[in-house]
Amino acid sequence: MPNKPKKIALIPGDGIGKEVIPIAFEVVKKATTLELKAQNFALGSERYLQTGELFPEAEKKALQDFDAVFLGALGDPRVKPGILERGILLTLRFEFDQYANLRPLKLYRKDLTPLKNAAAIDVMFFRENTEDLYIGAGGVLKKGTADEVALQELVQTRKGVERIIRYAFEWAKSKGRQKVTLIDKCNVLTYAHDLWQRVFWEVASEYSSLEKDHLLVDAAAMKMVLAPESLDVVVTTNMFGDILTDLGAAICGGLGLAASGNINPEGLSMFEPVHGSAPDIAGKNIANPLATVLAGAMMLEHLGDNRGACKIEEAVVWVLEHKKVTPELGGMLSSTEVGEALLAYLEGKV
Repeated sequence: MPNKPKKIALIPGDGIGKEVIPIAFEVVKKATTLELKAQNFALGSERYLQTGELFPEAEKKALQDFDAVFLGALGDPRVKPGILERGILLTLRFEFDQYANLRPLKLYRKDLTPLKNAAAIDVMFFRENTEDLYIGAGGVLKKGTADEVALQELVQTRKGVERIIRYAFEWAKSKGRQKVTLIDKCNVLTYAHDLWQRVFWEVASEYSSLEKDHLLVDAAAMKMVLAPESLDVVVTTNMFGDILTDLGAAICGGLGLAASGNINPEGLSMFEPVHGSAPDIAGKNIANPLATVLAGAMMLEHLGDNRGACKIEEAVVWVLEHKKVTPELGGMLSSTEVGEALLAYLEGKV
């Protein structure tokens, strides 16, 4: 009996997302033997500005029948920051319980890092994705006055902390990695991050084959600049993971190479580049599509096609080595030309 087609929800979103998603999805289709059935969802600024709709309930319900979401970018200077992000992106992460945010940091070409004498960098960050300061709890008292008070509540649960830590250890074990490092701020956040400490070491005791380590977030930031090769698998909180992986992207060639997966192991997962919508270059065919392409590789691996994922990564390595890339990576190609180069590699034409 033939395998069922995998249903992919495409959300190009805003700005350069509308350019890089079609390019990346063509690469994904070329690399895989899976049958992919795609459907576009018009979620983003244009719809919001025209209709006031962010994420209708009917479309949330429809997405439950899909195998993965492939997202481009969200953000528009005409829309107040936070509206699209909370109304669409965080809604997807929270309502579909995509609790594990995977962000690989990998240096594909040594001249792309600003670090001196950089060794090999290959780190996988596991960022808790549905708790922390991102849940939106809080409020404002006496807004606009000299006595204004703003509160933002940090919430961590035992369930949320344990499942992301266990996921990181299981992934490390399955991939033959050597070490898992917890990053927190337990010396100051003595309630929330004491929970992380206790759970981490309890779970760690079940994985005798793996080294375990702990870093405070400020020390971790320095470690990422001074000795990133000393990190292997990292598990951390929502906010710290958000910030540190942007630092990680900078030392690995920039956001144009930074991919991510928002994983619910038992439900709908979503894959996206880390970069934003870049409205200043949107529509110019100069956006770097490689982060989205690498997110597509993560999507294939999640769908069970490890070979297809490896083929995409090999293609990305080839275009980087031969500088068949956009100008910020040392090439002279447009967005679509980078896509064509990737397809040519996958087709064996180079």
